[in-house]
Amino acid sequence: MDNEKNVKKDGPGMLYLCATPIGNLEDITYRVLRVLSEADLIAAEDTRNSIKLLNHFEIKTPMTSYHEFNKYDKAKVLVDKILGGMDVAVITDAGTPGISDPGEELVKQCRAAGIRVTSLPGPAACITALTMSGRETRRFAFEAFLPADKNERKEVLAELACETRTMIIYEAPHRLTKTLAELQDTLGGDRLITICKELTKRYENSMEFTLESACEYYENNEPRGEYVLVIAGKSREQLKAEARKQWENMSVAEHVQMYMSQGMDKKEAMKAAAKDRGVSKRDIYQELEGKA
Repeated sequence: MDNEKNVKKDGPGMLYLCATPIGNLEDITYRVLRVLSEADLIAAEDTRNSIKLLNHFEIKTPMTSYHEFNKYDKAKVLVDKILGGMDVAVITDAGTPGISDPGEELVKQCRAAGIRVTSLPGPAACITALTMSGRETRRFAFEAFLPADKNERKEVLAELACETRTMIIYEAPHRLTKTLAELQDTLGGDRLITICKELTKRYENSMEFTLESACEYYENNEPRGEYVLVIAGKSREQLKAEARKQWENMSVAEHVQMYMSQGMDKKEAMKAAAKDRGVSKRDIYQELEGKA
């Protein structure tokens, strides 16, 4: 494996995170195929699903299950096997292991045990959707699936309300309308969103909406397939405008006095108030002197 296999002869094996197609089998890489063929063991999220992939490419490597419900105990077993000299390849149902799946726990345990870990690049639904969305790509926040717990979900949504980066969320069809409604309530109906579904598959589709129009659309069109939501972040200009608006109910004199009561001298207090209101210090001075 690019001389990686030699590690096994002198000590522990390695953990290989192998990205598999999210729909189109042609997206698998030559390197992933080779590593899956040469590894001693493949840890698969769902062996029933993965056997179809392995059979398609005539890969005979033994498999074992590694999923959400056994990820802690099974990771310990896999770590012991790797320490004993085995090379283990991890595959998820689709995409890159460690992204919104139990591979994350195995990586943590391997690194804690001093095992070498490498990731073989390949498909990832979040990146695929982001790059085709038309939203800004320089900065983004990946949220995967929103939490099922109501309180945690509420907290995460509240955090997203002021997020300036593009946001990426995964969603299943039966929960899509509810999630869109929650996002509309939190982010506002005019927030732009690109909704991608069935990425790389025959019925791949992506549509741009406002959150309000997205809610209306899916009320009349039953969601089908797996979805990735790519949502525009809040603009910095809007954040500044909202910050300034909170001072509208306070007079300039009261605003300056507030800072002075905190220990600032008048000059510093005027400067701080000017910054809060998005105006110049001269404007604050003129207001206080009654010259505005």
